[in-house]
Amino acid sequence: MKQYNVGIIGCTGMVGQRFITLMENHPWFRLTALAASARSAGKTYADAVAGRWALDVPMPEEAKDLVVLDAEKDAEQLAGMVDFCFCAVDMKKEEIRALEEKYARLECPIVSNNSAHRWTDDVPMVVPEINPDHLEVIAAQRRRLGTKRGFIAVKSNCSLQSYVPALHPLKKYGLEKILVCTYQAISGAGKTFARWPEMVDNCIPYIGGEEEKSEQEPLKLWGHIQDGKIVRADGPAITAQCFRVACQDGHMAAVFMKFADGKAPSMEQIRADWAAFRGMPQELELPSAPRQFLHYFEEPDRPQTRLDRNLERGMAVSIGRLRPDTQYDYKFVCLSHNTLRGAAGGAVLLAELLCAKGYMD
Repeated sequence: MKQYNVGIIGCTGMVGQRFITLMENHPWFRLTALAASARSAGKTYADAVAGRWALDVPMPEEAKDLVVLDAEKDAEQLAGMVDFCFCAVDMKKEEIRALEEKYARLECPIVSNNSAHRWTDDVPMVVPEINPDHLEVIAAQRRRLGTKRGFIAVKSNCSLQSYVPALHPLKKYGLEKILVCTYQAISGAGKTFARWPEMVDNCIPYIGGEEEKSEQEPLKLWGHIQDGKIVRADGPAITAQCFRVACQDGHMAAVFMKFADGKAPSMEQIRADWAAFRGMPQELELPSAPRQFLHYFEEPDRPQTRLDRNLERGMAVSIGRLRPDTQYDYKFVCLSHNTLRGAAGGAVLLAELLCAKGYMD
């Protein structure tokens, strides 16, 4: 595989920092350029994030002396330096949409962690193990943008990465209704306990916009391409409740699922389907892909956030406590690392898939 020069737009925030750590020693990707707001532009990266490095791993040496560009004013310069960019900016959604399209029209592909383009109907929103076929809509998007190389691809909301992968191999049995309660770490808001002391010993039963994303985004993942657009699936019906909890990293979900009458598989079959599930990243042996995507724990008190969020470098999904339910057919719990599988790591895996399929060439 060739080496790709990579830029990170929105490099100073928590997800941007995570992108930088994932570029260190990546076999395909070489960190080449960084961009952020005008406030950080012109500074070395080390100076731009001085006192604000939020991760528990050190800042990679290769990033420290890179001079941060202005994401808006220096867009043409940045686009000419790289093969593609990751994007994780903190701006208003309409501003993000305009910025990402600007780079795409400069023939710089964008792999975005942002939510701004998730509902643009010719922008693929991809979990690589679930809907890699949606990348085919990029051809229609390029026609709309008037580009040859440039396009935008996005990853889904971070909390979906815990429960949608567990549900995906069970859709064939006729999933009808899903109830999910998510318990989401503070890094999902880009925070640490030092910056958000009111979260210590606390749980907040509200995350703005999160329940709507949790209920609607899976339907785009499970949709299909028609006339150059991604059409949402009709079901299953999903209802969600989302909590912010006092964990640094790791989004957990409690899931209840009901199948069409008479179609519910046995618990043994469900566990077998989880164990056997492989997607295109596993088949292609992409560098960031977990070898085993879905891990089921037999212990009654697993998965646990502190013990299991880093499973397979934070790129696997942990599942446990599958059992019958009195209102639904079954219930279970699941866990994923929200800034790895759920955010930057998921976007890196998506970029690897795009490279393997030739979209970055």
